[in-house]
Amino acid sequence: MKRLPILFYFLFFSAFAAKSQTTVPVQYQQLVSKLTEQNPVNQTKKIESPNRLLDFAKSMLGIRYRSASSSPSRGFDCSGFVNYVFSNFGFKVPRSSREFATSGEAKKLEDAKIGDVILFTGTNSRSRTPGHVGIIYSINGDEVKFIHSSSGNAKGVTISSLDEGFYKKRFLKVVSIL
Repeated sequence: MKRLPILFYFLFFSAFAAKSQTTVPVQYQQLVSKLTEQNPVNQTKKIESPNRLLDFAKSMLGIRYRSASSSPSRGFDCSGFVNYVFSNFGFKVPRSSREFATSGEAKKLEDAKIGDVILFTGTNSRSRTPGHVGIIYSINGDEVKFIHSSSGNAKGVTISSLDEGFYKKRFLKVVSIL
C-alpha cells in the first residue's frame, strides 16, 4: 500500500519535469519572431523570387507532358511542374492540384500577382474540383498569362493566356505561395 503514493509522486513529478523541458518561454518566442521578420534574407527572397522563379520555369519550356511525373528528364504533369519549380527555391508546396486549393493565401483574380499559382477545374468544367494548375507568368491589363505543363494541344511546358480555349470557363482561383 505504501508503494501506491510513491508511484503517484514519481509519475506526477516525471510528468511535470517533462512538461517544463518542452515549454518555450514567451519572451524567447517573441524574440525569434522579431528576428525572422528583420532577417534580410527573408525580405530579399520575397522580392526576388517571382522573377527568378519565372526565369527558372521558362527555362523548361518545351519539356514534354508526362502524367504523374515531376522530373524534367522524364516530363511533367501540371502539378509536378509547379511543385518542381517552387521546390527548387525552397518552398514546400503540394504535389497534387487538389491540394493547392487549400494551400497558400487565396486571392481574387483581380488581386493576382506574377508568381501566384492559378487553379482550374479538370477537363470537365462543371466539376468545381481542381484538376489543373499553373504559375501566373504575366499580367497586362485584363490579360493573364500563365506557364504550365499541358496535356492538351501544346503537349508540355508552355505559356498560355487565360483567354485561350476554355481556361476562363475552368478558372477556380488564385493562390499566393510567395
